[in-house]
Amino acid sequence: MINPNSRPADASGSFTLGGDLTVTRLGYGTMQLTGPGTWGQPADRENAIRVVRRAAELGVTLFDSADAYGPDVTSGILRDALYPYADDIVIATKVGQTRQGPGLWTPNGEPAHLRSQVERELRHLSIDRIDLLQLHRIAPTIPLEDQIGELKTLKDEGKIRHIGLSEVTIAEAEAALKIAPIVSVQNLYNLAQRDAEELLDWATTRSIGFIPWFPLATGGLTGETSPLTNLAAEHGATPAQLALAWLLKRSPVVLPIPGTSSITHLEDNIRGATIELRDTELAALSDTVR
Repeated sequence: MINPNSRPADASGSFTLGGDLTVTRLGYGTMQLTGPGTWGQPADRENAIRVVRRAAELGVTLFDSADAYGPDVTSGILRDALYPYADDIVIATKVGQTRQGPGLWTPNGEPAHLRSQVERELRHLSIDRIDLLQLHRIAPTIPLEDQIGELKTLKDEGKIRHIGLSEVTIAEAEAALKIAPIVSVQNLYNLAQRDAEELLDWATTRSIGFIPWFPLATGGLTGETSPLTNLAAEHGATPAQLALAWLLKRSPVVLPIPGTSSITHLEDNIRGATIELRDTELAALSDTVR
């Protein structure tokens, strides 16, 4: 059991986004705090609030949300759990998706829609400025200059502090950088799914934050004879904890945001920040999936 007075997330270290926004590297993602299919309110909203508060108690300072989660559910949970926000709390949220039902998502990058959703998120979170606003998806039918340009305008107006991207290629990220400063990218990435490896290396060389979503998808690496399970046992840890430790070791710009609706699972996940892998262990784990 984690000592309730400790902050194990601090062991993950810190990273500064955009030169002025420092976060604890191991964060928390709110996507699992909705109903099935990321749709509607959770079955137990009070429990969701307790989970978020516990994450903050354990040292988490980066909380990732989106207007599309629910929709309009998780940002309200963050507000009810954390407001008034401590000085070190950083809320990252996303706009640029619309919802048609459980499991249904459609990008909408119309500038007027992006502006409307940013202003809704400001109200839902009860804040005057969003620390990190990420474009949830680049809409293929809208010029990138219009999408990023509108976010830059909102930044210039003081409604956004920093701009990030979600599910992008290197070419798309570089194109966005020509329009406005980009401080983070958020792509699917974990030990078993590394299609975004080149993007991570690109972000590392530029000191751009890399936020891997679905960070605990260890797939078939948790079997009785897998290197992940064996090494986890050596560390007195779970495979999930080791998967997070691998992400934190992989690059100093990686900011994992494991999500859960269970306080027990939350505490187990955060303990992953306290595991220190050797370079040889990192390489051994990396070699398990080829």
